[in-house]
Amino acid sequence: MYESLIDALRRGAAAEALPAAYDAVAANPQDAIARRLLANALQLNGDREAALATLDEALELTPDDASLHVERAALLLKGRQLDEAETALAKAVGLDPNQFLAYVMQGQLALGRGDIAEAERIARTAARIAPSHPQVAAIEGMVALRRGDADHALSILSQAAQGAPEDPTVRNALGFAYLAKGHFAFAEQAFRKQLEQQPDSFALRALIADLVRRQGRAAEAADEAAPLLERENASPGLHRVVGELEVEAGRPERAVAPLKAAFAAMPNDLRTLQVLVEAWRRSGGVDDARATLDAAIAATPGNDNLWRARLVFEPFAEAGALAVVERWLDARPDHIPPLQARVAIHDRAGERDEADAIAYQIAAIEPGQAQAELRIVDRLLRDDPPAAVKRVKDLLAKSDSDEARPLLRQLLGRCQDIAGETAEAASTWAALQADLSQQRMPLPPLTSVSGELPPLAPLPEAAPGVLWLWGPPGSQVDRIALTLNFAGAPLLADRYGPQPPVDALQRFGTAQELLDGRLEGGLLVSQWRAALPGRGITGTQVFDWLLWWDNALLHALRPHLPEAVLMIAIRDPRDMLLEWLAYDTPQRFGLESIEKGAQWLAQVLSQIADLHEGDLFPHRLLKLDDIGHDPVALASAIGDALETRLPPLPALAPANMAPGHWRAYAGPLADAFAMLTPVAVRLGYPET
Repeated sequence: MYESLIDALRRGAAAEALPAAYDAVAANPQDAIARRLLANALQLNGDREAALATLDEALELTPDDASLHVERAALLLKGRQLDEAETALAKAVGLDPNQFLAYVMQGQLALGRGDIAEAERIARTAARIAPSHPQVAAIEGMVALRRGDADHALSILSQAAQGAPEDPTVRNALGFAYLAKGHFAFAEQAFRKQLEQQPDSFALRALIADLVRRQGRAAEAADEAAPLLERENASPGLHRVVGELEVEAGRPERAVAPLKAAFAAMPNDLRTLQVLVEAWRRSGGVDDARATLDAAIAATPGNDNLWRARLVFEPFAEAGALAVVERWLDARPDHIPPLQARVAIHDRAGERDEADAIAYQIAAIEPGQAQAELRIVDRLLRDDPPAAVKRVKDLLAKSDSDEARPLLRQLLGRCQDIAGETAEAASTWAALQADLSQQRMPLPPLTSVSGELPPLAPLPEAAPGVLWLWGPPGSQVDRIALTLNFAGAPLLADRYGPQPPVDALQRFGTAQELLDGRLEGGLLVSQWRAALPGRGITGTQVFDWLLWWDNALLHALRPHLPEAVLMIAIRDPRDMLLEWLAYDTPQRFGLESIEKGAQWLAQVLSQIADLHEGDLFPHRLLKLDDIGHDPVALASAIGDALETRLPPLPALAPANMAPGHWRAYAGPLADAFAMLTPVAVRLGYPET
C-alpha cells in the first residue's frame, strides 16, 4: 500500500517522500504505519521535533508497539534527551524482551554515563538474541577499553570489523581502541571513514586533526582543523588549538589571528597567552603584541601574567622594560611580582645595591618571602656574616613549613661556617643529617676481606669501551658525570634516578654474595650486559655511573670484564666528609652521625687505596680538589685519563668549600678527622 513512499524513503528523496507521507496520513488517519512513515519523512527532511510529535501520535494509536518506542528513543537520543530516551527504551524492552536494537541503545547509553557494569550486563542480554552481531561486539569492546584492557578491546573490535566493515558503531569503537594502543595512523584511518558518513561532525574532524598532530604532521593537522573555525559555534578553545598547531608547524604568522580571537574571549587563560606570545615573538609582531597587551592590561590591570607577557616585548634592563614595570607598580602598589621584575632588571644591569634594596622592601611587605630573604642573607654574608646567622635563626623560629625548615637549617650552617662559627655549623649540620637519615638510603655495607683475587683475563680483541664511574659522597663525582654527558658520552645515570636498573650492581648485598659464592661473577657481568639495551645503550661504548663500590666486585671484573676501566673521583677525605655533612650529595646516603660517616668513608677509601697501590684493576684516580670547579681543567683531566679530548662545560657552579677548608674544623671534628687521616696520607694528602 505504501510501496512508493517506502521506496522514496530508502532513496533519501525527502522532497518526494514528505508529500506522499502527508497524503498517506490524510487517507488513513487511524493507521499508525502511515504516521510512522510520516515521522521518517520528517526526520529525513531535518525536522526532528515534528517527527517526534508524529511518532507520539502513532504511539497513541498503537501504544504497545515496541519498535515504535525504539524509534522514539533514537529521535530523543539525537536531541540529547537522554533520560527520556532511557524511559522509551525501557518501555520497548518491557513490551518485547527480544527488541535487540533497544538493548544496543541501552548499552550505548550506559557507556555514555560511565556505567560499565550495566553496559556489560546489557551486552550479555543482547548477545542471547544475536550472539555474533557487530553491535554487541562494539559494546563489549568499549567495555574492555574502559576497563583499561586495550589489547582485548582491539581483538574484539578487529574481528567485528572484519565481519561488518561498514558498521559505524564498530568502526568508531575500533578507532578509539587504536587510539588507546597508540596506533594513531590506524585510528586516523578509522575515523576518516567515519567522517565520510558524518561529514558535518565537528568532534570527528577535531579528533582527526589531533591524531594527525600526534603523528608529527602539525601543518596538515592545522589545515585539517582550520575549517572548523568558520562555524558559528567555534569555541575559543578551538581557536587556541588551531593557533597552537600553526606555531608547532612553524607558521607563527598564521597562528596570530586565531590566537588573538581566543585571547579576546579568554584573556585570563595562561595557556592561550603563552602560545600567543610565542607566535608574536617568532613572527616579529612586536607592535601588535604591545598594542594588544596594553589594551588587555587597561581592561584588567590586576592580571600579572599580562604584565609579564608585556615585558617580553621590551629589551630587558633598558628604559622600555623599566617603564613597563613602573606602570605595573602604579597599577598595583607594593605588589611583589613587579618588585621582583625590578630586581631582575637591576641585576641584569649590574646594579646589585639597587636590587638588594628592593629585596628588603619585598621582605617588609611579605616577611619570609623566599627569594627576597635568600638575597638578603647573601648580602649579609658579604657585609656582616653574624647578622646573616641571626636573620636565618629568626626565619627558622618563624617557619612552620616542613619543606622549608631543612633548607633553612642547611643555610644556617652555611652562614655559621662563613661567620667562623665552625663548632656551631658542625652541630647544626650534624643534627640536620641525623634527622634526615631515616628518609635516605642506608650506607652500603662494606666487605672487610676481599680474599685471593682471580687472575686478570686477557683483553679481548675488538673489546667495546667500558667505563665504570664512581666517587664517594663529597667527592664531586657528579661534576665528572656532567662533563661526560655534555661531551655526548653514553653515560648511564639511571642508578640515581626514579627508575634505576634492577641488577646486582644496584643491590647493596652483592659484594658479600660474590665473596660467599652465592653469586658467580660471570653471571653478574652477563646480566649487566643483557640489561644495557633496555637502559638505552645501543652502541659499543658503555659508561655506567655506579651507586657504590667494593673491591669484592673485582672477583667479577678481573676474569669477566677486563676491558673495563674504573674511574674514581676523590678529594681530601676530610674535605669530602665536611662536604657530605654540609651539603646534599648525589648518593643521598643517610648520615646518622659524623663518626659513623667518617668510619664508613675511611673503610671505602682504604679499599680504593688498596686498589690503587696494588694496581688491582685498570683504573683512573681523579683528584678534584683543585679542578672540580674549573670546567676547562676538569675536561682536560678527564680527557687525559681517557686518552681523548673533551669539550668543557660552559660553566660549573662554584665550589661549596675551598680545598683544605676541613682545617677550620680541626677542633670540632677532631675525632672524625683522626679516622680519616691515615687513608688521606695513603692517597697522597698531607697529614695536617
